[in-house]
Amino acid sequence: VQLVESGGGLVQPGGSLRLSCTASGSIHSIGAMGWYRQAPGKQRELVASFNSDDSANYADFAKGRFTISEDNAKNAVYLQMNSLKPEDTAVYYCNAPLRGTNAEFWGRGTQVTVSS
Repeated sequence: VQLVESGGGLVQPGGSLRLSCTASGSIHSIGAMGWYRQAPGKQRELVASFNSDDSANYADFAKGRFTISEDNAKNAVYLQMNSLKPEDTAVYYCNAPLRGTNAEFWGRGTQVTVSS
C-alpha cells in the first residue's frame, strides 16, 4: 500500500488549507485512513481519524477548525484545515492501519507552515 499526501504549503495565520491523501496498491487490506502531524522537536500526534462506525475523531486542537472526510471511490481522505495558527506548523502524515494486525502504513508527509 502506498499513501501519497498533497496540499501542504505556506499559509498566513487564519488561513485555510486542504490536504489530500490517496491510497494505492492493496486497498482492501487497509482500514480507515487518518491524519497525524509532527512538529519539529515534538512527537507525532493524531490530528483526526475515523472510528469503526465511520464517525470522526479529532484531537482537541483540531475540534471546530479541522474536518476530515473521505471518498471511498477515490481511495482518498482529506483534511480541511481552517483558522490555521502558527502552532499548526508541522509535517502532516496520512496513516492507514493494516487490517487484522497492529501494523500500519504511512505516507511521506506534507509540510504545512503557518506564518506571516
